[in-house]
Amino acid sequence: MGTAEITVVEEVVMRSRSSSSSPLLAFPADNAMNNNYNRTKDLPTLSLNHVSFLCKSVTKSVQFYEQVLGFGLIKRPSSFDFEGAWLFNHGVGIHLLEAEKVGKEKKKGRINPKDNHISFQCSDMDVIMKKLEGMGVEYVKGVVREGGIVVDQIFFHDPDGYMIEICNCQNLPLLPLSSSSSSCPLPKNTLTTSSSFYGNMHCSGEVEALMMENLALGMMNISI
Repeated sequence: MGTAEITVVEEVVMRSRSSSSSPLLAFPADNAMNNNYNRTKDLPTLSLNHVSFLCKSVTKSVQFYEQVLGFGLIKRPSSFDFEGAWLFNHGVGIHLLEAEKVGKEKKKGRINPKDNHISFQCSDMDVIMKKLEGMGVEYVKGVVREGGIVVDQIFFHDPDGYMIEICNCQNLPLLPLSSSSSSCPLPKNTLTTSSSFYGNMHCSGEVEALMMENLALGMMNISI
C-alpha cells in the first residue's frame, strides 16, 4: 500500500453565490451489528451524542452552523440559566455556550489541517465551497492519496476559531487493523443522505468514521 499524503492545494478567500442544499452524508446504522457489538463489550456506550463549544456570540455561531453545515436548532432544557444553543443534524449534536472569553482567546491564524478538528463527510464538495465563498469564509483544500484512492478535503474555522473539515472520506475503505477490532461495526458501503432533519438519530457509523479517520491520520506521512 502506498504512502498516504495530505497536500494543501490552495488557500482562498472568495465571494460567490451560496447554495441552500446540504450535501453532508450520514451513514445508515446497522442495528443488528450494533446490537451484537454492544453485547460483546463491557461498556454500555452507544454513540457520539454531541460536541460542545464555547463561543463569543451564540447568534453568530448558530448562523454559521445552520448556513454552512445544515444544522438546525433544537430545544435546550429550560432550567439552563446561561446563554447557549443546541443544534442537531447528521446524527450528532452541537452545543454552544456563550462566554466572554473563549479558552485562551483562540486565534484563527493560519489554517493547519494537523490541528484539532471535527469532520463531516460530504457528497458534493463544490456546494460547500460555494457556501464558504459566499460567506467570505477562508478555507484550505487538501488531498489524501492512498493506493490509487483520492480523498478531497476542505478545512476552515468557525467564528470562534474551531477548525472543521469537510471531506469525501467515504472513498477510503475502513479496514480494521487487527482481529481484536473485527467485531466493531463498520458503516455500510452505500451512503445516503438523511431523509429528514433528524434523520437517523442513532447513527453510529459516523462515529466510527471519525475515529478511523483520526487513527489513519496519525499513521500517515503528512506533508503540508
